[in-house]
Amino acid sequence: MVDIKRNQTRGVKIGSVVIGNGNRIAVQSMTATKTTDVEATVALVQLMHDAGADVIRIAVDSKKDAAALAEIRSQTTANLSVDLQENYRLAEIVAPHVDKIRYNPGHLYHHETEKPWQDKVRFLAEIAKHHDCAMRVGVNCGSVDPEKKSKYDPSDSITPMLESALEHCAFLDSLDFTRYCVSLKDSDPSKVVEVNQRFAAQRPEIPLHLGVTEAGMPPDGVIKTRIAFEQLIGKGIGDTVRVSLTVPNARKGEEIAAGQGIIADIYAGRVRSVVDFNSNSLNIISCPSCSRVENEAFVELAEQVKSMTEYAKDHAITIAVMGCRVNGPGETDDADLGLWCGPKVVNLKKGTVALGAFAYDEILPKLKQELDILIANR
Repeated sequence: MVDIKRNQTRGVKIGSVVIGNGNRIAVQSMTATKTTDVEATVALVQLMHDAGADVIRIAVDSKKDAAALAEIRSQTTANLSVDLQENYRLAEIVAPHVDKIRYNPGHLYHHETEKPWQDKVRFLAEIAKHHDCAMRVGVNCGSVDPEKKSKYDPSDSITPMLESALEHCAFLDSLDFTRYCVSLKDSDPSKVVEVNQRFAAQRPEIPLHLGVTEAGMPPDGVIKTRIAFEQLIGKGIGDTVRVSLTVPNARKGEEIAAGQGIIADIYAGRVRSVVDFNSNSLNIISCPSCSRVENEAFVELAEQVKSMTEYAKDHAITIAVMGCRVNGPGETDDADLGLWCGPKVVNLKKGTVALGAFAYDEILPKLKQELDILIANR
């Protein structure tokens, strides 16, 4: 057994579990069903709960979602977290039915744009206090606070994330609300390691939720995540984790098993420590299947992209396959080629440039054409 000296973070209670303060590292996941489909969502929550998930996140984007969440809560004892999208005010409706509220600082700019973000966070903190909820400040590479992003060179995606997280933590502290954790996620394991190390150096007392966003399909998605987790957990950083995989709903338990397995391996010394992900090969990133996905064909498409692009495996090209409008547009910007999937069409991008929208059965030839051009030009 490896003796890992963990950061002495404060404890944060989320329902029946406490993260931080030396407690075991918790494993989380997120539902991928439509929240309004109560029966399917409850079944998926139960599947994850049975697999050992400590906290299960459910996305809420409308009052219909919020009403469904109340019914879901009545049918499960699992620890639930709500993933607030653009409409932060929905927290008031859903807080009585969850154990944690997660908000993204970058998304606070999408609703009531004239109102300062501080007023919105104050509202969330008051709601969380009143309903005995923890909170997570979830900073994501593809949806960073635009004010922070504009201050730095586009090549520096880490500093804006870090500044945003630190600013929100300082503000929550000023409100005397400390029952929160932070996540700083990127699809690049090396960036996940760097940004979390930098945050932990400045705020070592705040529990960190670790994850590689859009890790993709197994086994690649598990490998990317393992690389980041080994280098962070091995240094005592991290109190709760999620392995984000692009898999069908029936296989979502694999996220829990993968997280538990990686943690167990690290503590047993079964690691590939200080392993760098091979940056000289094709890199396919795809977001985890979640309830924001607007067409379940996205999961199958991701598999088809992986298979079709096998011939380009030795080229340092990144292809992003995103499943929703929330993260799709922003999180494909840094990829060489990006696909963000709507209900009926797939939007193809080359970096930040839109190349058009194509039907699901038309997109693969278009993608291959652009991939061949990239390879030829290199």
